[in-house]
Amino acid sequence: MKSNTLKGILVLLLMLVATPQLFAHALWIETKATGTKGKAQEISIYFGEFSDNDITEAAKWFSDLKDFSLVVISPSKKEIKLTATALQNKYQAFFTPDEDGVYTIAMHHTVKDVYGTMKLDYNSSANVTVGNNTKGNEATANTNAISVFSKDVTTAKQKTKINVNALYQGAIAKEQKIKVIAPNGWEKELWTNDKGEISFTPLWSGNYMVEFAYTEKAPGELNGKKYDEVWKMATYLIAVK
Repeated sequence: MKSNTLKGILVLLLMLVATPQLFAHALWIETKATGTKGKAQEISIYFGEFSDNDITEAAKWFSDLKDFSLVVISPSKKEIKLTATALQNKYQAFFTPDEDGVYTIAMHHTVKDVYGTMKLDYNSSANVTVGNNTKGNEATANTNAISVFSKDVTTAKQKTKINVNALYQGAIAKEQKIKVIAPNGWEKELWTNDKGEISFTPLWSGNYMVEFAYTEKAPGELNGKKYDEVWKMATYLIAVK
């Protein structure tokens, strides 16, 4: 009996250790950095671990994760709501740019199920530049509660420094840990300064992912289940030439 009890305790401890890995997975957006007026722009939404190229099949996304909201904000602040379609390993959506400037693509979803003692809140964004106009290239275009942004996204080049800003609840996020992941899986953790900013110099070309996670001590109740904290994750795509 004692042996069975001990085994049960060990299993429980292993589950508690493993649970953070479940929601440590991220949702992220991938799209081409540039677009063309009048031509459909493809947007892909993935779930998994970007650094390991570990992508979860769309049919296996947990809880109601597939019910995320996806919008495109045009350079002139027009908001376009998109509907995504499930493919084998991602969700896919399209929009057609009709003006020059920088479009902001923003995804958000609060998971309906409480995990352990946490409410999970996923956010992601990316920018698409159309033409040579930089109108719309600003952090405030993304209204998600937690976000990452770089004005340098329109000119991101290999071996050229890129500045990145982290925001939380509309304010700069000082002294927060930000993770930068390179196309080959290399990653580095940096801390924002008093301006909520980090910088890095990409050594390789390709898609870089910037991640900002924050846990807020804010107890509440979601769909009849209590939670003690809210875990929020923001991802941001930077395509480096």
